[in-house]
Amino acid sequence: MELNKIPKLSLLLLRLTVGWMFFYAGITKVLNDGWSAGGYLAGAKNFTGFYQWLASPAILPITNFLNEWGLTLLGVALILGVFVRICSLLGALMMLLYYLVILEFPYPNAHAYIVDEHIIYIAILLFFATTQAGRFYGFDRWRRNLN
Repeated sequence: MELNKIPKLSLLLLRLTVGWMFFYAGITKVLNDGWSAGGYLAGAKNFTGFYQWLASPAILPITNFLNEWGLTLLGVALILGVFVRICSLLGALMMLLYYLVILEFPYPNAHAYIVDEHIIYIAILLFFATTQAGRFYGFDRWRRNLN
């Protein structure tokens, strides 16, 4: 995909800001010993059996680890522009899982109708994955040139 300088800089700015948001969301969980996804999962409105399983005592430490480090590493990947395609796809899946927990169709929250921030994040992450966003001022360009 060939873009001129302004769209490339816009894509870089979007990638950096979204990357920072995910990094911050993850690292604050990593650094908070008391944080757990258990409360969020306990309020599941859909697929309750699945989310109760994720919150079960045997699985919750894994769920917490994947959540904390998934957000943190997604942020790092977006900021550095490395492995953006795969990380964006995995991040979109994570956001879908977050969305399905809270969705009382068609209201994901009191101030949204079908589309909330999770859907916006999914759309942005899919955009990053499909535009090879890491190749614009990112390490994915360097990594591609190694082949």
